[in-house]
Amino acid sequence: MQQHLPGAKQISTKPSHDFIVNWFIQTIEHNQYPFTTLVAICSLTILFLAITRGVLMFFMRQTIIVMSRHIEFDQKNQIYQHYQQLDTNFYKTNSTGDLMNRMSEDVSRVRMYTGPAVMYLINLVALIGFCVVSMLRKDVQLTLYVLAPLPILAITIYIINSVINKKSELIQSLLSDLTTNAQESFSGIRVIKSFVQEKAMLGFFKKNSESYKTQAIELAKVEAIYFPSMALLIGLSTLVTIYIGGVQALHDTSKLGLIVEFVIYINMLTFPVSAIGWTASMIQRAAASQKRLNEFLNTKPVIQNHPSIIPSTVTGDIVFNHISFTYPHTGIKAIQDLNLEIKKGTKVLVLGRTGSGKSTLAQLLLRFYDPSNGKITIGGTDIKQIDINNLREKISYVQQDVFLFSDTVAGNISFGLASLASKETIERAAKFASVHQEILGFEKGYDTLIGERGVTLSGGQKQRISIARALIKDPEIVVFDDCLSAVDAKTEFEILSSLNKYLHEKTAIIITHRIFSTFRFDTIIVLENGAIIEKGNHEDLLLLNGYYAELYRMQLTELTDSSL
Repeated sequence: MQQHLPGAKQISTKPSHDFIVNWFIQTIEHNQYPFTTLVAICSLTILFLAITRGVLMFFMRQTIIVMSRHIEFDQKNQIYQHYQQLDTNFYKTNSTGDLMNRMSEDVSRVRMYTGPAVMYLINLVALIGFCVVSMLRKDVQLTLYVLAPLPILAITIYIINSVINKKSELIQSLLSDLTTNAQESFSGIRVIKSFVQEKAMLGFFKKNSESYKTQAIELAKVEAIYFPSMALLIGLSTLVTIYIGGVQALHDTSKLGLIVEFVIYINMLTFPVSAIGWTASMIQRAAASQKRLNEFLNTKPVIQNHPSIIPSTVTGDIVFNHISFTYPHTGIKAIQDLNLEIKKGTKVLVLGRTGSGKSTLAQLLLRFYDPSNGKITIGGTDIKQIDINNLREKISYVQQDVFLFSDTVAGNISFGLASLASKETIERAAKFASVHQEILGFEKGYDTLIGERGVTLSGGQKQRISIARALIKDPEIVVFDDCLSAVDAKTEFEILSSLNKYLHEKTAIIITHRIFSTFRFDTIIVLENGAIIEKGNHEDLLLLNGYYAELYRMQLTELTDSSL
């Protein structure tokens, strides 16, 4: 005798399934397989479906995750390329640590969106969609009861995500400060050690690190609300299913299977629903990071090629015509209504006190900045109408602040060329810079790695290698900006003697704060507050008895005293 629950009704209808499931059941029933065969067929079917699911999952991950890595690769290249196009003023107003953090940490977070977040979002939408449709087909009323907590879930996600987005932006900003702090400490480690400031710098780093930790923990606490909230709402849905389904089963025992089916659906939805928070968090973080990236990607370089570039060779007379320039980030007026003509092939010495505008003159010539007023021409062509790359390729510039790369000596000297120069060419440039013999004294000669920023070399060696790097280009115009300040008098004499031969028929601008008495200059100018106060050759300026004559007498006195 079959036993029924009190008040339960006899099942009067067969359960309904999808047409594929119905076809499978009908096929099994039609063939009337033995029980063992039936178990084997069902087991193999489940195994086949599991393998199919795994294969499809593999291809989905392979497609989306690999795609996200390609996006990350392209985005990093795009950002790096954009960084290189931005002008000098941009780098004076933005820290290196922040630039590095945006290209590494922010891009990685965007990749988490284009990869895992998209993949899990597809899973969530597909699985939730299939489950909800199947539940509605079974019992609309019970489905509505079960899904009733979802609006509460949506509101919770919206509120928490808004908080996460704000905190993510703050954390990324703090991480940039932390990266900048570390980068500056490592670059200036010798200064820190010489002033015994390790403890002070550690305290500064700990302060920034503490701010980052505090905000990161607060963000983690906010994110931690997700999972208990999901578990609570899923638990409520399960209770609602059992309660409502149980009441219905009391009147119709055919509902018993429906309760089990709905509980399975709810368990299937457990991970998708709980992962909504995690996925939304990744999307919010990616949005904050992409916003930071867009701030720089949307920054247009101030120094750009003119729309109508004139095909022109960078050769001929250089003319500074009523040039004035004010630094945009400080408001300092560096050059004031300066007029200067430099004939092709002439040698010009630019003298002046610190802050007189000497280096600014060189930077304007290479279009690191554009003048506020006036124009600069080479061979009669405004440099704004000359392709920037062509202009800089034809001018060798040795900066006051020497920078060498963490590469071999040969690699640093060949830096300005398209490929590594021949050994003979590299050695020739080194000889002109009077550093060849010292390089041969290194353990591996020209193949010696010189460390980051040339940290393993002396100041004079770095300056001379940078001079060799400028000379190997065989340029039309050479600009030396106080590049002999770290060498002794004997080495200076050797370098100037070599340069005198090398610079024959080349236009040379040598910027310094002292007079080179062994080098014959066609024109000497003295700058003061961005204006030319003295101009002429050596004899003319001595007769003026001004700044140049005073500086010349001081150097003669120093030379006499040192010889005694």
